[in-house]
Amino acid sequence: MSTTAGSRAVRGAHVKKARGPRAEALWGYAFIAPTGLGLAIFYLWPVLQTAYFSFTEWGAFGGHTWVGLENYARLLGDPEVGRAVLNTLTYTGLGLIGIPMAIVFAALLNRPGLRGVSVYRTAFFLPVVTMPVAVAMLWRWLYNGDYGLINQVLATVGINGPNWIADPATAMYALVVVGIWSSIGYNLIIFLAGMQAIPKELYEAAGLDGAGRVKQFFAITLPMLSPTAFFVSIVSVIGSLQLFDLVFVMTGSGQIARANPAYARLQTVVQLFYERAFVTNDRGYAAAIVIALLLLIAALTILQFRLQRRWVHYV
Repeated sequence: MSTTAGSRAVRGAHVKKARGPRAEALWGYAFIAPTGLGLAIFYLWPVLQTAYFSFTEWGAFGGHTWVGLENYARLLGDPEVGRAVLNTLTYTGLGLIGIPMAIVFAALLNRPGLRGVSVYRTAFFLPVVTMPVAVAMLWRWLYNGDYGLINQVLATVGINGPNWIADPATAMYALVVVGIWSSIGYNLIIFLAGMQAIPKELYEAAGLDGAGRVKQFFAITLPMLSPTAFFVSIVSVIGSLQLFDLVFVMTGSGQIARANPAYARLQTVVQLFYERAFVTNDRGYAAAIVIALLLLIAALTILQFRLQRRWVHYV
């Protein structure tokens, strides 16, 4: 009798052990289900739907027909697509200048005993929390060739400033300045957090060996900060490749934008997608454009992950 009761107890213990991990897994799936469902509905499904639409042609009054790879063949031979990709890559490459600038500013704010650090952080971070439309409208006024503040200041010293956004020679650089200005605060906060995570003992040991602040910055701060710089570079490249709002507000759309002499230097891939999808109603071709952009983002991200082995130092 006792043997039977003991065997039952052993079997019960095994059942409880088996149910434990299974129950934990079910609770885990239950907790992530809302987020997973939201991602599937609002992110994954639109991507799959857009990929399907990229193989179709839309009529003027709705409805679509399957055309296979026709949109992609048209995309490869469209000079406007090539120009938009080149503009987007140029903006992305020039925008990376903001990363070393953010590192320098973060190092200056990380100095021990510096007063008003919270004020400086707030000042740098304000453009990040400002709506992109408001930022674009502000800089559009600053860049105005007739009554803009920048040209007014230049006129006081006898310099006749250009119409920054309408001049092909200055339009892209003016746009990059706005992009760096609006994102440097976000990068600075991340770099500042990364610097504060570096062990103080390393700086103390380097100081005992006679290394000055500059030597410590290049020998300790930069190598230890490389994983943070890698993360910031990934986020910056992905964000720059999706540039739309700044260009749209500063140049307009449709005939208004094309009247700008510098429009060919400012048109981005996302802006071209918007025009094809919502202005000319060529939605199948627009879907092919945005899918090509998705593949470009994926390719550059994979390239960055491969190159990070050469310069990122993980402790």
